Amino acid sequence: MKRQIITTSDGSVTIYLPEMKETYHSKFGAIQEAYHVFILNGLTLTQGQPVSILEIGFGTGLNAFITYLESKKSEQVIHYTAIEAFPVPEEEVVQLNYATQLGAETEQAIFEQMHSCDWEENILIDNKFTLYKRKQHFETVDDVNIYNLIYFDAFGYHAQPELWSADIFKKMFTALKTDGILVTYACRTVIKKAMQEAGFVTEKLPGPPGKREMLRAVKP
Repeated sequence: MKRQIITTSDGSVTIYLPEMKETYHSKFGAIQEAYHVFILNGLTLTQGQPVSILEIGFGTGLNAFITYLESKKSEQVIHYTAIEAFPVPEEEVVQLNYATQLGAETEQAIFEQMHSCDWEENILIDNKFTLYKRKQHFETVDDVNIYNLIYFDAFGYHAQPELWSADIFKKMFTALKTDGILVTYACRTVIKKAMQEAGFVTEKLPGPPGKREMLRAVKP
């Protein structure tokens, strides 16, 4: 499948898959989207306590990298599990300009380490942030009562509707602890209903630039 590196509206890049008409991040700003959806409306709700995060779609590593940078600011202890069936190849990783765009050039080596480190192993990025990457399909997630927060960042519904089904969200529901939170950039009615069928209490929130709304779901 053909892949292209493109620049989004905030100057950060993303990967575009022409055959699927899908990008890894919003064309209106990859970094802006990540901060708005996953940090502002997810991570900030867990401040002051150690947190266990599951990311559905490690992809470019942007969400993990920003979360690491946030943990350095707040000194929050984070254990970050990232699932990805199709890792981004090294020749694309070196073209991702996130450290520069975030003003974190001194952390470029950490971003590269996140991609190059071993899979299925706990990697101590620093004394506050541990990364565990799992190479698997989202449909095979079978964790039970482990996570405080899920970043649900799968490809869009139009590209892979099967990843937004009630069956998938039941797996996410089971993986979360009570009062655990799931955040995603998506806000289709069919997705909200699938979350509710899985047992979540859902909330529509203002979306990132270029998108009117997003969803946050809580496990009661």
